Amino acid sequence: MPGFVLQAAPAPAGLSLPAVRVGFTVSRKVGNAVARNRVRRRLREVARLVIPGQARADLDYVLVGRQAALARDFAALRLELFEALKRLKALALATP
Repeated sequence: MPGFVLQAAPAPAGLSLPAVRVGFTVSRKVGNAVARNRVRRRLREVARLVIPGQARADLDYVLVGRQAALARDFAALRLELFEALKRLKALALATP
């Protein structure tokens, strides 16, 4: 996605709670500390809104921020995260 890279890996089997775990990383290539923290805050909020209801609980996720996340519209970031989950086949099954 233009604003971030989403990585997923199987969660360790020894976890007691089926909680979705998410990590964030933004490299120095994105900019100074202010820019990196802004990207991290935007990604954290997008993940807070999308991942608990849409992502599988048996996977751990890492969002790697890109410089384009600074200028992306928040609604576009949200749709991109949903699309990234779909591409990784990490969407939770819909419960009827």
